[in-house]
Amino acid sequence: MSEKKERPILFNGAMVCAILEGRKTVTRRALPAGLDPDRLGETMSKAQWQKVNRERPVAFGITYFCPFGQPGDRLWVRETWGDVNLAGAPGIAYRADDDIRDLMAEPSFHDEDGAFNYDDERVKQYHFAVWSEDLLSGAEGRWRPSIHMPRWASRILLEITDVRVERLQGTTEEQAEAEGVRACEHDLDPDGNCYSATELLSILWSSLYGVDSYNANPWVWVVEFKRVEQAHGV
Repeated sequence: MSEKKERPILFNGAMVCAILEGRKTVTRRALPAGLDPDRLGETMSKAQWQKVNRERPVAFGITYFCPFGQPGDRLWVRETWGDVNLAGAPGIAYRADDDIRDLMAEPSFHDEDGAFNYDDERVKQYHFAVWSEDLLSGAEGRWRPSIHMPRWASRILLEITDVRVERLQGTTEEQAEAEGVRACEHDLDPDGNCYSATELLSILWSSLYGVDSYNANPWVWVVEFKRVEQAHGV
């Protein structure tokens, strides 16, 4: 049995909130250019292609595994964040929902005397100088980009439950809802009707990858997951 691995994955604020609210249980990411299941012709089904890709990647010239992992592997979420001063205590702020994590309350960051250890290798490069309320209000300080979030600062851990490949436009209404898309009252089509989940997914995809990206109907990795508990201060 192969060893289970843990990898980072980026989500924007809206998708982080959808995960926290339990509305998002799947993500779709485009396959890289040149990796096209259609090239296998009619001799292999998509299910067979997925199986070969997971277990025997060299077969049939396929040399690429899903970069996000396989069922059982875990993904830790990178999101926009900041190191802040929480009423005199060091903390981590999360931009998606303005949540604050009090690091002083976590024993793994304490020194032998029970005080916060600012020399801990995980935190020594951060200043924790900006007051949390100032960062949240925009009065002072800057948010740190999600790509720069270290593992220990991540608050969301996901376990992959399924990986497959499919065309983006093959997404069902149910699967689109599982992507975490949600219409607001002002999100109406030109006829004044609410958008369907698949329509909202197409709007989201186009906003992220370009106006014609959804119409291109690319092959995508479909990564289903569930949220799992994790120990703080990893």
